[in-house]
Amino acid sequence: MTALITNDAVVLGLLLAVLALVFHTSRLPQFAKFYRIVPSLLLCYFLPALLNSAGIIDGESSSLYFVASRYLLPASLVLLCLSIDLKGIWNLGPKALIMFFTATVGIVIGGPVALKLVSFIEPAVLGGDDPEAFWRGLSTVAGSWIGGGANQAALKEISQTTDDQFSAMLIVDVFVANLWMPFLLVGAGMSAVLDRKLKADASAVTALKEKVEQFSMSIARNPSFADLMVICGLAFGSVALAHVGADGLGPLFADWFGQIKAANPSSFVVYLSSLEQGFFWIVVLATAIGIGLSFTPARSYEGAGASKIGSVFLYVLVATIGMKMNLRELYHQWDVYWSVILIGLIWMAVHIITLLAVAKWIKAPFFFVAVGSQANVGGAASAPIVASAFSPALAPVGVLLAVLGYAVGTVGAIVCMELMHAISM
Repeated sequence: MTALITNDAVVLGLLLAVLALVFHTSRLPQFAKFYRIVPSLLLCYFLPALLNSAGIIDGESSSLYFVASRYLLPASLVLLCLSIDLKGIWNLGPKALIMFFTATVGIVIGGPVALKLVSFIEPAVLGGDDPEAFWRGLSTVAGSWIGGGANQAALKEISQTTDDQFSAMLIVDVFVANLWMPFLLVGAGMSAVLDRKLKADASAVTALKEKVEQFSMSIARNPSFADLMVICGLAFGSVALAHVGADGLGPLFADWFGQIKAANPSSFVVYLSSLEQGFFWIVVLATAIGIGLSFTPARSYEGAGASKIGSVFLYVLVATIGMKMNLRELYHQWDVYWSVILIGLIWMAVHIITLLAVAKWIKAPFFFVAVGSQANVGGAASAPIVASAFSPALAPVGVLLAVLGYAVGTVGAIVCMELMHAISM
C-alpha cells in the first residue's frame, strides 16, 4: 500500500510539527496529569509510529532516518558531551561516582543474567547469530538505560536490530523504567529515613547544592548569533572528523578480523563484530571528540545552549526511528515478546539489588542512589526530575551525571551486548 505522503520534505515538516505539539502541550497545566502518566519521549516515538502504521507516511522508503542517524546523532553526542566537567563530577564526591558506575555495572551484568534465567523457561530467547535474536534488541535497552536515546539509537544500528523488534524493546524500555521511577520519587520524600537505614551521612548533599548553584550561575548567558554559529560549527565539524576516522577504521578492523576468523573461526573476535562497522566508529569518535572539547574553552558554549541544540537533533532522530515502526506487526507478534517483558523486569531487579547492596556497603546517601540510578536508566530527561525531588537546586546534578551517562552509555551497552551475544551462542 502506497503511503499518503512520500515527499521527505513534507514528512520532515510533519514530524517536527508532531514534536512541537508534544512539547508545547507538555507545558500546559491542563495536560499535566496526562504527561505524568505518559512520558513525552514515548509520544515522540509512538505518534510517528501511528502515522506510519496508518499508512500516512512510509518510514521504510524514507531516507530521513539515515540522515538523522549519520549526521544528527553524532552531532547530538558531541553537544551533549561538550559540557562534561570530569573534574566537577569528581568533586561531587567519590560516593556519587561510585553509585553512578554501580548503576551502570548493574545494567551491564543484569542483561546477561536476565537473558540466561529466562532462557531456562523459554530457550527461544537465545537465538545465536539469528537476525531476530533477542540479544540484538536487548542491546538497545542497555544503550537507553546506561546513556539515553542517542546511545539507544547507536546500539540499534550497531546490533542491526530490526524495526519491529525495536518497537517491542521500546515498550520494555519505557514500561520497566517507568515502574522504577515512582519508587525513587517516593524515596526522595523519605530520604532521611532511608539514609538512617543506610547509615549514611547526607551532609555532602548540602555542600553539593552550593557547588551546583555556583556552576550554573557561572556558565548561563543569552546566546548570540555568533554563539549559535560556533555551536553548529563545533557539532558538524566534529561529525566530519568522526566520518573521516570511521571511513579508515571500519575497513581496517574488518580486514584484520577477517584474517583472524579465517585462521580461527572460533576466535574471540566473533564477539567484537561491532568494531568492523563504520557507524560504530562514528559514534565512538564523536563521543571522544565531545569529551575532548570539554577540556577546552569550547565547553563554555554549554551556557549558550549547546545541549539544548543537541537535544533538538536527538528528538528529530527519535521521531525518525518512530516512523519506522509498524504497530500492527507488533500486535500480531505480541505473543512472541512476553518473555522480553520478563527479561526487563529481572534485569531491573538486578540493577536495583546491586545499587542497594553497594549503597549499604559504602554508606551512600539515598540521593546518590536515586540520581545515580536515574542518570543511567532515565538519562537527561528524568534524572533532573528525581534530583529536584530532593531539592530544586540539585536538578543540575542529575543533568551532569546523565551527560556522563551519554559518554559511557555506548561503550557500556556494547559490553552488555557482547556478553548477551556470548550467552546466546
